[in-house]
This record gives sequence, structure tokens and C-alpha cells, in this order.
Amino acid sequence: MEKIKSLWLGFAEKHPGASKWIREGGLFVIVSNLITVLKYFMLLFLPLAFAGLPKVDFGFPGIDITLFGETFKWNIIGYDAAHGGLPYFCAYMIAMVVGECINFPIQRSFVFRSKGNIWYQGMWYLIAFCIVTCIVNSINCIWVAVAGMFVPDWLYNIGTTVLNGGVSMVVFFFVNKIIFPEGEAKKAEA
Repeated sequence: MEKIKSLWLGFAEKHPGASKWIREGGLFVIVSNLITVLKYFMLLFLPLAFAGLPKVDFGFPGIDITLFGETFKWNIIGYDAAHGGLPYFCAYMIAMVVGECINFPIQRSFVFRSKGNIWYQGMWYLIAFCIVTCIVNSINCIWVAVAGMFVPDWLYNIGTTVLNGGVSMVVFFFVNKIIFPEGEAKKAEA
């Protein structure tokens, strides 16, 4: 173990920029995957909590699409009634929001070691979350409709969380590199 530590310290000394990217990237992937597992378990059970809500179309823009013989409404945000509707959307959004509320402080403080203005960073994180959620949801509603024909709910929920986590992870790494500069707050952020 000492040899590995010595090799890493030597590499970090010779290549401080690259070692920072590797450290941040590695920690980011670990934390993101742990949050993705949490979201999966939430998405597996949370729809049961909303089973009493009416199973109605709840989404925008609600464009009818047919793939593999399955007709569904494509939405940037939300789901049609046949694929979960309002109850699934509520469960999905709660799982995503709770996951990001846990993810934000860990990524900010532990992974990127940022001490910048938390309100400024939080605002940009929220904006990125909204944009990424719309992109991922627009893909996910296709996945849910098509996968729902071939696999059980528990399996397509894995696909949902992997899709959400994978796309979000790639986008958020670069977003976090920008909004979570290491060290103290800069004057421009204050």
C-alpha cells in the first residue's frame, strides 16, 4: 500500500493538474454511483406512496409517438397515464430531488473542496438540475414506454436510474468543475 501511495504522491507532484482531475473524477464517480443506487431504491418503492393519486397524463408537451407498436406521449417533463402518469412523476421527481439534495453538499465540500458562495453555487446547481432533468426525462419517457413492454417494473427502474445517473453524471461533472472552484470564494461570486 505504501508503494501505491508513494507512486500517487510522485505523480501528483509532477502532474498536479492531472492528479486533481483524477482525484475529483474518481470521487465524483463513486459519490454519484452511490446516489444513483439510493435513487433506484427510492424509485422502486416510492411509486407505492403515490398509488392513491389519479393515474392521469401529467406531462408537457404530450406528443403522441409510436415505437415498437407502443403508442405513448413523449414529454420533456412528466409521463402519460399508461406509463405511470402523475403518481410515477411524483415518485421520480422526489427521488431525483432528494438525491441531488444529498449530492450537492458532498460534491461541493468533499469532492471539489469548494468554499465558494453557497447561494451562487446552489442557484447554478439548481439551473443545471432543471435542464438536465428535462433532457433526461425526455429520453426516459421513451425508455419507460418501450422497456415497459418487455421487462418488469423493477428492471426498467434500473434503466431509469442508470440513464438518469449516467447522463447526469457526465453533465454534472463539468458543471461542478465550473461552479465548485476549489478553495475560497472569488470576488466575482460574492
